[in-house]
Amino acid sequence: MPEVGDPAPEFTLKTDTGDDLALSDYRGSKRVVLFFYPKDDTPG
Repeated sequence: MPEVGDPAPEFTLKTDTGDDLALSDYRGSKRVVLFFYPKDDTPG
């Protein structure tokens, strides 16, 4: 289980326009915020 402050693992995902976005695209940026909301597009 990751701890607060641990680096996020590398990943690539599709944007809403179908383009690929990789976490490594932001390497060297001061901060990156990852936000997940699992109930999106669900009746919950």
